This record gives sequence, C-alpha cells and structure tokens, in this order.
Amino acid sequence: MPRAAFELLNDGARARGERTLANPRNAAAGSIRQLDPAVAASRPLAFFAYALGRVEPAAKWLQHTDMLADFRRYGLPVCPEADRATGVDALLAYYQRIGARRDALPYDIDGVVYKVNDIAAQHELGFVSRAPRWAIAHKFPAREEQTVVEAIDVQVGRTGAMTPVARLRPVQVAGVVVTNATLHNEHEVRRKDVRVGDTVVVRRAGDVIPEVVAVVVEQRPDGLVPFEMPTACPECGSLLAREGDEAVLRCTGTGVCPAQRKESIRHFASRRAMDIEGLGDAWIENLVDLGYVQHVADLYALTIDDLLAMKRRADEGVGVVPETVKKGKVASRWAENLIAAIDRSRQTTLPRLLFALGIRDVGESTAKGLARHFGALDRIASASAADLMTAPDVGPVVASRIVAFFTAPHQREVIDLLRARGLHWEEGEPLAAAGPLLGKTVVLTGSLSGLTRDEAKQRLETLGAKVSGSVSAKTSFVVAGTDAGSKLDKALSLAIPVLDEAALLALLAEHGA
Repeated sequence: MPRAAFELLNDGARARGERTLANPRNAAAGSIRQLDPAVAASRPLAFFAYALGRVEPAAKWLQHTDMLADFRRYGLPVCPEADRATGVDALLAYYQRIGARRDALPYDIDGVVYKVNDIAAQHELGFVSRAPRWAIAHKFPAREEQTVVEAIDVQVGRTGAMTPVARLRPVQVAGVVVTNATLHNEHEVRRKDVRVGDTVVVRRAGDVIPEVVAVVVEQRPDGLVPFEMPTACPECGSLLAREGDEAVLRCTGTGVCPAQRKESIRHFASRRAMDIEGLGDAWIENLVDLGYVQHVADLYALTIDDLLAMKRRADEGVGVVPETVKKGKVASRWAENLIAAIDRSRQTTLPRLLFALGIRDVGESTAKGLARHFGALDRIASASAADLMTAPDVGPVVASRIVAFFTAPHQREVIDLLRARGLHWEEGEPLAAAGPLLGKTVVLTGSLSGLTRDEAKQRLETLGAKVSGSVSAKTSFVVAGTDAGSKLDKALSLAIPVLDEAALLALLAEHGA
C-alpha cells in the first residue's frame, strides 16, 4: 500500500471515528486477508510485477531484466528502482544508493533483493522448500528506539521451550507500537544482563519481530537485580530441563502442560498444516482452559452445541470472546462454520499430517521427504533410527526425535484417536522398497521444457531413484536440459551416461511415471 494511499485511508477512518491502521505493511496484509472481497476491493492496494508464474509453452526470455522490460512495455507496473549490477561492489553500491533514498520512496521497503539475471541459471539453481537459491535479500539495519523493561515473563512453546519475554513500556518502532520483545533464552538474558527497570534499545528484527538489542547500562537505577529463570514451568509446575548443551530450558510436562497443548493445537490448525480456518488464538485458549480439548484429536469430537456452550461461558466472563463474535457475527453461524472447517480438514495428505503433528525438527520439507520415502504413517512410526536416516534430510538428531515421538504412549493414543474420529489420508508404497530405478543416483541439470525440475525429481523418486544435486563417480546418469552447465561437463569427463529431455520422458513413460 503506497504511503500516500495509506494516509488517505487513515484520514477517512479518523473522519468516521474508526480505528486507524498502524502502518502500510500491516494495512496491505490485513486488506488481503479480508473475508469480504468488497472490503479488500475498497482498499487502495498496488503491486509491482516482478516474476512469472507457470507459463505454457515455456517463456522466451533469457534474462530477468529482459522480462521486466517487456512487462513495462505491456503496461504492467514494474518497480522503477529495479536495476542491473555486475559484481559485489556494484551490488553494495546499489544497496547504499537505495538505502539513502529509502525514506523518500513512495512505499515502504526493508531492504533489496539480489537475483541472478540469467534465467537458465535460475532453473539450474532451483529452490529449497519455498525459497529460491538464485535470490537473496539484503535487509537494511533495523530502526531502533529506547524504552523501559516493566516486567520479564516466561512463555512456554509447543516443544516446551521456555522463552523469556520483556514486557515494555509502549514505544513506536518503525511505525508499530511495541509492548513485548523476545529475550530468546536464559543465556541471552544473562549475556545482555537485562533486568526489570532497565532502559533498553529495541528494534524489530527484519522489521517484523521485536527484540531487545542492548541495555543502556549508564541509565540503570540502583538496586536492580539480575533476572533468574524459574526452576518449574509457570503453566503446569513441571520441572525444567536442558537437553545436552542446548541453550534452551524445556518444560518436562509434555502431554499435561496446558501451554504446550495450546501451542500444539495452534500449529496443528495452521494454514500449512491442517488449515482449520476460523480456529483463532482466543478460541484455542477457551477450548483448552474450559476443558473442551485435551489434545488435537479432541477437535474432531467437538459439536456445534459444545462451541455455543463455550461461547455462553465466555459471555459470562469465563474465557475470552473473540473480536469477530463481539462485532455481531451470529453465534450459531460462527459455530457451524468452524465445525465445517474442522470437517473439511479430516481429508488431508500424509506430508501435511506429519508436519501438523509437531514432531520436533520435522518441518514441511522433511515431512514431505518422509512421506515420499516411507509411503505410510505406520511405517514411519515403527521405523528405527537407522531406517529413518535412509530418508532425505534425516540425520541422527532428527531420527531420534521421530523415534521418541512415536514411542511416546500419549502420541500413539492421539494418532489412534485421529483415525477413529475420521481423519484420513492417502498412502502408498515406500520408495525404498521397490522401483525400477532403485539404487540409481540421478542428477538434473539445465532447463526442461516439458516439465519442471521439481516434477522431474518427484517422478524419478517415484521410480526409486535418488536425485542428487552434484555429480560424482557414484552418479548413475545425468539428465541434461538446455543450457546445461558445469554438471554436464563433469559428467562427460567422468564418462557418466547423459540423457536428454526426450530420453528422460521416454524412460518415465516406459515405467508409467
């Protein structure tokens, strides 16, 4: 949202006696999230065209800058500050130039992004999870302000991690009023020696997450005492423990700690996990605190009557009434919508379920790898650490976390209940057990026109192959598309067989992939 448009939007809100928005970034994000498209359409949003989505047949451009030039020629809005630079010195000069003009730009920015210009090289470099290897953000230093620490509380995370949080005298930092800032862990609090009553320097890391940078020691009043972490969980009273040489203390009350339960449900219901729309923080607090939900499987036993009863108790002062209901949404419709969203989530995929379960250190990418490798939840649950380490990106630490999760009686009980309450997902044969390319290591290089690199990788893995990012003497064959680079040269030097795209497609077709 451009700054001028943001100011006009807030002027209109003030004239109507409505609450103003904090900053253009939050205003834009909030506008896009509106459930009513008419509200989103009324907001003065803008965009810059910066890349292509899927294009068939393949796009013609060889360089990113050529693509942007054509976008401009077509009449699409393109960032006027975009430029081309060669070499580190030129990149840093651009960074300094934009930084000097940052406050004069008609829109907010928090840094610059360097992108490889050659599109064939972009395809060669590919992506990790959701981020490209061919682009990197260079953020500007976060803006800093001073305020006073009024208290230090300890929050309990999904995995029991204890995070000290500074409660601050409200201060505006980069357009947002900040009242809380993370202190990360016990070692960090001691290193910075943050005490209640201290004046501290605060910034928003990445212009998003508030953090305490340093204490202004010369302004420290006499008599302030160093902060000490508790020895027991403030939520459930369980003892705290530290695993190995970790900096983080953790609550040992897994399965009984209400804070861990709430965070587990938040994670389970999140968009990239089970995607239960409408299950916000306030309702999760009520579901746990008022005894309706003990674990994630209990979500699938909820009824409309349960939710209406919970709301009545919240109306009577027991619990919290979320803003959406305070603003007049019909209670029965809200309850019906939430139950419908829970019902929709019963049909899911194995990768989503694995991620949603909240196994420590198992993110989206690892969950997808495990699902592809083993094919079924029970195979993962019964696998040994050694078996798990045959899956991509699973080392000894992650393997031990997975084994510990599935051997915990509480977790097995939850999974059994999820199945009993109608959660279902597709399963298949493990990649490691079969496939005509079992034991083969394949490397992809260059651009493919008939399918994406990710599609080619997935289909090869379906046939049992391991797809590697580098060529070695152990490589079985290399698939070389157009503009193949050094990987092709190395394959030829090692006399490794090379397939072109037509040969790859023929191989996949031969085996039904």
